[in-house]
Amino acid sequence: MTAPDPGPPDAAQPRPRRSATGGAGTGAPQAGLARRLGVGDAVVIGLGSMVGAGVFAVWSPAAHAAGSGLLIGLLIAAIVAYCNAASSAQLAAVYPVSGGTYVYGRERLGEWWGFAAGWCFVIGKTASCAAMALTFATYATDINWLRRLIALVAVLALAAVNYRGVTRTARLTRILVTCTLAILALVLILLYTGEPQHHTASSTSVYGVLQSAGLLFFAFAGYARIATMGEEVREPARTIPRAITIALAVAIGIYLLVAFALLRTGDPASTTAPLAAAVDGVGAAWATPIVRIGAALASLGALLALIAGVGRTTLAMARNRDLPTWLAAVHPRYQVPHHAELALAAVVGVLVLTTDLRGVIGFSSFGVLLYYAIANASAFTQPRDQRRWPRAVNVLGLTGCVVLAVTLPWTSAVVAAALLAAALLVRRFRTGRAGSARS
Repeated sequence: MTAPDPGPPDAAQPRPRRSATGGAGTGAPQAGLARRLGVGDAVVIGLGSMVGAGVFAVWSPAAHAAGSGLLIGLLIAAIVAYCNAASSAQLAAVYPVSGGTYVYGRERLGEWWGFAAGWCFVIGKTASCAAMALTFATYATDINWLRRLIALVAVLALAAVNYRGVTRTARLTRILVTCTLAILALVLILLYTGEPQHHTASSTSVYGVLQSAGLLFFAFAGYARIATMGEEVREPARTIPRAITIALAVAIGIYLLVAFALLRTGDPASTTAPLAAAVDGVGAAWATPIVRIGAALASLGALLALIAGVGRTTLAMARNRDLPTWLAAVHPRYQVPHHAELALAAVVGVLVLTTDLRGVIGFSSFGVLLYYAIANASAFTQPRDQRRWPRAVNVLGLTGCVVLAVTLPWTSAVVAAALLAAALLVRRFRTGRAGSARS
């Protein structure tokens, strides 16, 4: 799973058109973000997004859908994720600016496709921010009324870290990821050295396996964070493909180890906290508080990386007037999209105080799968001199995204699709009015 040779530095790569980096119709360049992240920093940010709360929470709904086919669902999710990562890396090397597939869709397919990708990303990941904050609060306290307050404090605190600059984001993410991996290593040692538990294999179906793959995709989707922060990466043509490939390979390895361990020691579908239950089931109840700490730290790491990624996509959309231009501001000292991050913190703060988001995994997965479907379609259009992988990878990724999206729980899919349709209608109305005013 090693990326092909990335070729010459980014200076030799084709540059994106003005629309990718500047406000549409402004005629003036926008303030840029600082390129401060190396390969190690980018890998850590990607891992912080992928090895987050999902590794502690996603197994229960996925196992419930897949039954005994959980590992097959995980492998399908990993294959689709790799295809998506390859497409994203190939595009990011040519368009090393903030915004990810929002930019790629605009450049390769047209403004409407870019807008659809950006909107899917923003709504899906904004909901995921709230989910990570609430997951952290759930593991931090058993007191119901206190959970929402703790979640709100977590959102505000990590938004403040992001506000102070991307290097602080990468540094704190590195600490959180290191702690999470250390706790996961302890948990895996306990599970693999404990006595296997026998349980009755549950039934499975093709539809259930595909639905579990869509739900498990939620856990892998964090590699997008590296591409969306392309404007802050040093030598992006080299750094981004390597960082995405390394981060995804490590995450897939971790998830496979965890899946085998859970199936060896019990039934992950029988509890909402399968890792804690598995540790208790092998006679290591003393480690249950450690698992809770690990889940809390992982949730914070994922939330930190999510805030950074959503903020950058919001910045890119605002630069092109697909969102209010106020959100396109870059802080003169810290060189971060501070208005976008403040707005995101406000929205997520409202969500954690008013919503339980029990269906957020399916909702987020649907939006992000559509986002990557557009990424694969965009990569398919790239000419030979910009390609790093064959077009078959893009076709497989696009097909996988569509199939997994339509097999997700229908309520999540319908809500996400309705929000996208509403956003497209609003944009159509706005562009129609602007055209009438010009004529």
